[in-house]
Amino acid sequence: MIFEHEIPSGSRLYFGKSAKVKREIENIAGEALENLGFEEIVTPLFSYHQHESFKDLKPLIRLNDEANHKVTLRADSTADVVRIATKRLGRSMESKKWFYIQPIVTFPTTEQYQVGAEIIGGSFDEVINTAVTLLEKLEITAILQLANIRIPHLLNEKYGVSLEWLRSTNIEKILSMNLPWIDKLVRIHCIEDLDDLSMFPEDIARELLHIKDAVAKIEYSNIVISPLYYAKMRYYDSLTFKMFEGNELLAKGGIYAIEGTEASGFALYTDECIVQKMNKNR
Repeated sequence: MIFEHEIPSGSRLYFGKSAKVKREIENIAGEALENLGFEEIVTPLFSYHQHESFKDLKPLIRLNDEANHKVTLRADSTADVVRIATKRLGRSMESKKWFYIQPIVTFPTTEQYQVGAEIIGGSFDEVINTAVTLLEKLEITAILQLANIRIPHLLNEKYGVSLEWLRSTNIEKILSMNLPWIDKLVRIHCIEDLDDLSMFPEDIARELLHIKDAVAKIEYSNIVISPLYYAKMRYYDSLTFKMFEGNELLAKGGIYAIEGTEASGFALYTDECIVQKMNKNR
């Protein structure tokens, strides 16, 4: 029996203080992004193309339009923003910087509110500095973790390190490969650890240098470098970042390519930011 006051698991309800904090976060973020030169976009909740961004279609909530064409609800904003900005608006809009404030929904009944920003042709440091600015405007402190997804793939494809070991951070197994430089790679955590890259193979050193170059352009001090970080991502395949406080993931992004368009972007997770703001004000 479902009572009339119940809401589906995974869905969101805001009232009183949480609704006020949510509105404040979205207002502050919107104003900050406009001041940074971003144009706002609100993409349709319904999409014909979401499935192209998902290898696993299980998260998609699917239905049909009046002509019986397959339609899905918005489960990802990034791909739609890039697709619409470049293919539908590209001829009429000069803007390359877009932001959105909207939820995504995934199967079976999960809502996730986000503030996101996408920069067509943008750089890694530009998008990180934008995310840092937003969190500073929201008066939220966080750790910034930098990674390069190409490093785990190189370790797997050329040096035999299992992606599962990297995903689970199984340091014992990783060190067991007996690569002469693997111990130093495992121990990289800060920018000073990247001063001397001479002991690494050329391909690994090149990807570490991308991280080093990015850090030099980031206006933030609380940075952790995680060259072994690996997670399956739909379109991020190079430099990525996360911002978190405790167990709360506050933002995630990086550089990527969608249908031949190179861009950079991130999503700020509204609900996690609400938790941080409400805990701080107690």
